Amino acid sequence: MGSPLSGSLNQSVELLRVETNLFNLYIQGKPFHPTVETLQLHRNEHAEWLDAHFGVESIRSSVHVESISIFSPEEGTLIPWQRGEKSYPIFFETQSYELVVEKKQDVAITFHHDNMHLRKAIKPLGKMILSGILNFQNEVGYTELEIHVSGESAFRLQLEIFPSKMDYKQDYQMILKDVNEQIYNLSFDFLRKTYNLTGLKETNHQSLTEFFTILQHVFSQLVQAVERIKNSPHSKLQAENRLMEAARVKKVGRENITYLSKRPHLLTSDHKNGPIQLGNDRYTPSHLLENRRFVSYDTAENRFVRWVLSRIQVKLKDLKTRLASKEQMTEPLLTKKINMMQSQLQRLLQQDFLNVGEMKQMSVSLVLQMAPGYREVYRYYLMLLKGLSIQSDLFHLSMKDLAQLYEYWCFLKIHDLLGRKYELLKQDIIKVDRDGLFVKLSKSQAARMQYRNPKNGEIFTLYYNTLPQGDGNETLPQRPDNVLTLKKNDSNVEYKYIFDAKYRLNPAYEGTSYHRDYKTPGPELDDINTMHRYRDAIVYNGGKQGEVERSMFGAYVLFPYHNEEEFQEHKLHKSIKMMNIGAFPLLPNSTGLLEKFLDEIIMDSPEKAYERSTRPRGTKEYYSNKLTGKNVLVGSLRTVTQLEVAKEKGFYHVPLENISEHQILTQVEYVALCQSRKKFGPDRETGIHWYGKVMDWKVVRRKEISEIPPRPGTEEKLYVKFTVEHWQKKDKPIALGGQGIYNLLFASKYMFDRAEEIAELKLEDEAHLIEWREKRRLGKVRVTVDNEDIDLANRVLGVELHM
Repeated sequence: MGSPLSGSLNQSVELLRVETNLFNLYIQGKPFHPTVETLQLHRNEHAEWLDAHFGVESIRSSVHVESISIFSPEEGTLIPWQRGEKSYPIFFETQSYELVVEKKQDVAITFHHDNMHLRKAIKPLGKMILSGILNFQNEVGYTELEIHVSGESAFRLQLEIFPSKMDYKQDYQMILKDVNEQIYNLSFDFLRKTYNLTGLKETNHQSLTEFFTILQHVFSQLVQAVERIKNSPHSKLQAENRLMEAARVKKVGRENITYLSKRPHLLTSDHKNGPIQLGNDRYTPSHLLENRRFVSYDTAENRFVRWVLSRIQVKLKDLKTRLASKEQMTEPLLTKKINMMQSQLQRLLQQDFLNVGEMKQMSVSLVLQMAPGYREVYRYYLMLLKGLSIQSDLFHLSMKDLAQLYEYWCFLKIHDLLGRKYELLKQDIIKVDRDGLFVKLSKSQAARMQYRNPKNGEIFTLYYNTLPQGDGNETLPQRPDNVLTLKKNDSNVEYKYIFDAKYRLNPAYEGTSYHRDYKTPGPELDDINTMHRYRDAIVYNGGKQGEVERSMFGAYVLFPYHNEEEFQEHKLHKSIKMMNIGAFPLLPNSTGLLEKFLDEIIMDSPEKAYERSTRPRGTKEYYSNKLTGKNVLVGSLRTVTQLEVAKEKGFYHVPLENISEHQILTQVEYVALCQSRKKFGPDRETGIHWYGKVMDWKVVRRKEISEIPPRPGTEEKLYVKFTVEHWQKKDKPIALGGQGIYNLLFASKYMFDRAEEIAELKLEDEAHLIEWREKRRLGKVRVTVDNEDIDLANRVLGVELHM
C-alpha cells in the first residue's frame, strides 16, 4: 500500500467523474481523512486498503454512461474505472464533498437523496449547473445519489461511506452484528421465559407485514442453521423385524420363540440336525424373523424443522397472493426477494434428513434448546411466531447514524459483559403486547436492566437514557447515557456510576496541544469535562427540605479506540484511580479494560466504593477518628444466672482492675455480652447475642451491687456498673469461632455491626481492615490471632478466606 502523497491530506482533489450523454457529474473533496490515516483504519492484514462498494446504474434508456473515472490513492490521481474493478475508501463521514452536475442538454435535471438535508444541499446554479456541498455527518454504509430527468429517476450512483473513528470491517460491521445478536438474544430469552408453547396455535394478531419484516432479518441465519443441521442431523436407532428364509438370517433374536410358537406350519421335522426340540422330535424352521437396526432421521426435532420451513413457505405464498390482488407487485426487488426465499426453502425441504412425517404434537426438548442449528431454528421460530416491531429503526436503515448506533451498542455491550457473569432478573427493552414483540431502544425512551450477583445476592441495575429514582438536578437538566447502580449488602447507600458513550476521538495529531499533553489518541477534553459536570450536578434529594447529596460516585467516557494496552498509560485513564473520572476505550475487540473495571466495582466493599470517589479535604482524618473509636465494651459472663439478671435489671458490671486505661470509659456507648461455650454449654446460645446502649456508668464497691450477691472476699473491690437503656438482640449473632473472651474487649461500633466471628473485633490495623473488607466480598473470612482468648491476644496473625 502506498501512503498518502505529501500534503494530500489537506488538499481537495477531483474524486469522481461520470460522463453521460445528458450530463457530467463531478465530486471533489479530500481523498483522505486525517484521523483515518493516523489510526491506519480500513486496511487488511497486509496494510492494504479495503475494497469499497461503488456502482453506477443507468435507470432510463435515455441516459447512456460514456465514461467513469475514480480517484486512486495508490496512483494519486483519477483513473478510468470499469464495472467489477477495485475502488478504494475515499468517502468518509463528517467530511464535506462538493458535487457538481453539468448539463450537456437543456433538460429538466434534479438531484435526489433519501436524506432531506442532503437533497436540499444541491441547488441549481444558472441554467446548466447543479452544485452543492454533501456532508454525510455520522451516517455510514451504502448510500445512493440519484439524478432525476423530467421528474423521473434516470441515473443512480452508489457510494460507500466509511467511518472516520473506527475500522469498517473489524469494528463497524461487528457493532451492527452485536446489536442485532443482543436484541435477538434478549427477544429469545424473553419469549422462552414468558411464552408457554403447548401446541401449534399461532397468534391471531400478527400481520404479514410484521412477519415478513422479521423474516428478512433472520432468513439468512435460518438457512445457515438448517445447513448446519444437515452436517450433523439428530437421529435415532430404530429396530425392524423382517421375515426371511432361515438360511439367509444373520442375527436371530428371542422374539422368534414367540413368533414360531404361534406358527407351527413354519417348522419342518428334522430328527438329525433340528435345533428346536419339542418332545421327542426335533424341528428346523423354514423362515425366521431377522432383527435389523438402522439410523432414522424421523425424529420430533426434524419434524419440527420441516414444519417451520413449511409454515414460512405457506406465509410467503399468502403474501404474494395478497400483494398481487392489490396490484402491488410492481416492485421487482420485492418480487425477487420473495422468489429467492421460496426457492431456498424448497431446496432445504428436499434434504434427506427432512424426509420425515408430519408433526402432530410438539415438545420442547433439550435438542431444540441446546443443539447447534436446532436452537437457532427454534429461536427464530419463536420470534416469527410473535412478530417483531422495531420502534427505533434499529434494523431498517441501510445508512446508520453511527453516533447513535455506537450509543446503543455501548449500552448493549455493558449488558452483555454483565449478563455473562450475573443473572438477569428484569429488563424492559423487549416488550410484548397483543400485536407482537417490541424492541424499546431509542434516544427518546428509557430502558432498565436488573441483575443479581449469584455470589452474594446483591442486586444492581443498569439504566439507559434516564436517571435512577430520586436523582435529579437543582440547576440544569442532566441526562447521561448509561448509569449503573450497585446496592451493597452492608450499606443502605446505592453506589452509582455513569458510563457515557461518546462517538468522538482526538487522534492527537503531532504539533497539537493534545499530543503535547497526552501523547496518544484519547477522548475529547470536552467530554471529560462533561463527566465532571455530571458527577457534581446530579444529586439525590433525601426528602428533607434543602438537603441534597451528590449521588454519582464516578463518571467515565466510553469512546471508540482499539489500542487498550496503549491507553492504559494515558493520563485520562489513570485519572480513574485518582479521582474516579476518566475514559475507557470500547470497540468490539477492545472491551477488556471496561470488563475488568465492572468486575472490580461490583465486588468492591461499600468502604472501597466510597474511597474511590473524590472526597473533601480532611474526610480521611474525620472518618479515621470516627471508625477507630472503641465505643463498645464486650464483656464475658461468669454464669448463666448473670445473663438473666443483667437482662432483667438492665445493667452489667465488671471489675475496675480489668480496665487498664480508665479514660476509655468515657467513650463507651454500648455494652455487649459474650456467652462462652464453657459456661453455657452446647444446649444454650453461645456467642454475642445481646447488646444495649449505655445510659450511665459509675464506679462502686462490689457490695453496693445488690442485684447479684458478691462472692466472699470481693465486697470492697471496685467495680464499674453500666446502666443499660434497653437490651437488644442482634439479628445475626457474632459467633465464637472456636475462641472466647476472658475478661472484656473494647471494639468500634463499626466492627461490632459487621463482625461475624469475635476474632474480627480484634482488627485494628488499617491494612488488616482493608484485607478483611475485600475478602469478605468473596466469601467467609477467618481471622487468626495469637491467643485463644481474643482480649489477651497481642497481634493478628492473618486474614484468610475460609471456604
